Amino acid sequence: MQLKNNKKNKNSFGIYLGMGQEKEYVMENLSFLVSSGMPIAESLKAIETELKTNFMKKMIGQARESVENGVPLHKALEETGLFGVHEISLIKNGEESGILVGNLRVIAEQAAKNRIFKSRLRSALMYPALILSVTFVIGLGVAWFILPKLATMFTQLHVKLPLITKIFISLGSFLSKYGAIFVPILIVSMIVIVYFVFYFPKTRIIGQYFLYSIPGIKKLIQELEISRLGYLLGTLNKAGLPLLQAIGSLKESTLSPFYGRFYDFLYQNIEDGNSFEQSFSKYKDIRDVLPASIQQIIVIGEQSGNLSTALVKIGNVYEEKTELTSKNISVALEPILLVIVWAGVMLVAVAVILPIYSLIGGIDK
Repeated sequence: MQLKNNKKNKNSFGIYLGMGQEKEYVMENLSFLVSSGMPIAESLKAIETELKTNFMKKMIGQARESVENGVPLHKALEETGLFGVHEISLIKNGEESGILVGNLRVIAEQAAKNRIFKSRLRSALMYPALILSVTFVIGLGVAWFILPKLATMFTQLHVKLPLITKIFISLGSFLSKYGAIFVPILIVSMIVIVYFVFYFPKTRIIGQYFLYSIPGIKKLIQELEISRLGYLLGTLNKAGLPLLQAIGSLKESTLSPFYGRFYDFLYQNIEDGNSFEQSFSKYKDIRDVLPASIQQIIVIGEQSGNLSTALVKIGNVYEEKTELTSKNISVALEPILLVIVWAGVMLVAVAVILPIYSLIGGIDK
């Protein structure tokens, strides 16, 4: 049995429009205002006036009107389609058990954690991507505007050109003739490739395989997912959300298809009545997703009745590890990127200097 997606959930749509942080803002302030004694409808009205996106204002306005008409908060928010199944379940659970404020706070904290997890992975990749992009742009500019002029000069001097210079000259000549067409096509093609390799749901597993082939990035992804698993499963279960729905939340929020398959497997096994220990023993690649020590902590927590506490502790420990790993990746990649940039500069320099050196040698003779 695969985890089912909530058809009404437009969470990803909200994120694409830049509303992920506003959802977090709604939950944080709703929790604060309700805890201070303000009625839910008035709290929603106060929040509505502070929202920036018109779409979010409209959705919260609809929820406020529903609450004013006697609809429970979880139903009103569910109708907006902005929140996931587990979030609605937590709000419903909070309304029924009298712990709404606490559960709203849990949802806000969960959204903040997810944002932190994603930003750490992006920040680890942003530095090398920026350096390589700037190098590419500068190299393209040199090839497009400078090399054709050098080609003209070398042709007039009748200098015998080495192979590397001929390659650069040919590239420069090509760009001088067709650059206005070729460069935009190249840039658009690169954007399309990046989208399909890293973002498109059906093909992004290719990008995951690529990232997993980079030792430091692989370690960071594993630590992020273990931290997410510990924190989300622990806090949601502690807040009263059924374990299966908590695992469903993990599946919704994961960035990795590898962990997505694991959560599907875990969901099915827990639903069939198996324990974590039995589920872990049946998963073929369990060591690739969870270290043996983490498995043992979860199993002991389940057997002792302290599963939520054990999971939260795992989340906190691995969150600290992800922060350290993301910093170490930038430090480790810096000399590698410098070597790549140096190699590019040297290639261009050699291509230009060798013919000049040959020309000077010919004059001396």
